[in-house]
Amino acid sequence: MKFSIKIFSTVSVFTMILLHISAFAQKIQYFRPDNKDGINMFETTKKDTVQFTSLKVKVGGNFTQDFQMLRDENNATPAIKNGVDMNQLMKLTNGFNLAMANLNVDVQLSDGIRLNLTTYLSTRHHQDTWVKGGYIQFDKLLFLKSPVIDKLMNYLTIKIGDFDVDYGDAHFRRTDGGNSIYNPFVENYIMDAFATEIGGEIYYHSNGGLLVMAGITDGQLNPTVTAPANTDAATGKTNRYLPAFHGKLGFDKQFTPDLRFRITGSFYTNKSNSSNTLYWGDRTGSHYFLVMENTTADAANNAWSGRFNPMFSEQVNAYSVNPFLKYSGLEFFGTAEIANGRTISETSLRRATQLAGEIIYRFPPGKENFWIGGRYNTVRAALPGYSNDVNINRVTGSAGWFLTKNVMLKAEYVNQAYKDFPISNIRSGGKFSGEMVEASVGF
Repeated sequence: MKFSIKIFSTVSVFTMILLHISAFAQKIQYFRPDNKDGINMFETTKKDTVQFTSLKVKVGGNFTQDFQMLRDENNATPAIKNGVDMNQLMKLTNGFNLAMANLNVDVQLSDGIRLNLTTYLSTRHHQDTWVKGGYIQFDKLLFLKSPVIDKLMNYLTIKIGDFDVDYGDAHFRRTDGGNSIYNPFVENYIMDAFATEIGGEIYYHSNGGLLVMAGITDGQLNPTVTAPANTDAATGKTNRYLPAFHGKLGFDKQFTPDLRFRITGSFYTNKSNSSNTLYWGDRTGSHYFLVMENTTADAANNAWSGRFNPMFSEQVNAYSVNPFLKYSGLEFFGTAEIANGRTISETSLRRATQLAGEIIYRFPPGKENFWIGGRYNTVRAALPGYSNDVNINRVTGSAGWFLTKNVMLKAEYVNQAYKDFPISNIRSGGKFSGEMVEASVGF
């Protein structure tokens, strides 16, 4: 019996591998690859390069493993709670961080209609399996059998579901759990604008490079049907759950084989909500483990080390401009961002600004399997109940190598400093620095 079970298990695994290889080989329309081919891709274009023949399923994934060598310090005054100093930093050592992995399922449902489902198999914040979200994208509406609509869909894309809100362009270059293949650095921005929300987006793409997008979502990471009961301090009335609106206007053109220029402006606004998470919507967590965290912290519940959450949970208005220039192997990507918002207990809006710029050089020409790069990122923001602005500055240097288009290795040096925080805050006089090594697979 044991032998039969063993044979059955072996055959089952072998069959699954064959099915996986078959699924992996499928090509999907209007799709961003999960490997090196997806670098410097933003919104999917209207270029239809894959002929539809039948329903297809592509199963892919991402895996990332980090080795961390970071050290931190601060000068905050002791804050004793139950005999423990909550402002004392945890002692760090060199070591491997928890590996993160994503499972990606993409389905070509019909000609011009595809489905995406992404699942976090293991992340820092959720170490068990969680569904990130899924959406359906329409680039053709042939089932309506309308020549007029077919012509319009040569320029339009419609996305509906639970997806990454397309605010700004930095989320196209960020690390998302096990997917770090698009990011030339180990971590994301200090103020990480990323949220998955339920809603819809419609895009217009012109042949000349113009991009226009309008979107509406529920403004919530975790939607609820429970009636609001809390009082908004600014209005004195019961809180409301209002939709969030966002949009993008941009230009993206490949002028010559060596020269590409893109620039976009984006906005996101939500006037009232139960808990908006535009700057706190990452369910995977930072890849800088436990920096600037106290001695009682654990990696899962203190998952956003090194980032800054401006706490705009009740109301938020955000604006971002993102230029991108690539000439041969040299590329520049920048962010200029202004946001204001508040919590439900505040009566006035606070402001946060973020600037970031990165220069990457990829080589050799034609292959670009290697890169070196640098990024500067700074945030200036007001904290609740604190009259002075605080500042956070990060300088990062990176070098990397694509062994194949599916396997990437990178090394990074980072130095981050916290300035003007109140002496009672654990981040007062804080700074961390050191090296990271990261290996990533995407397919």
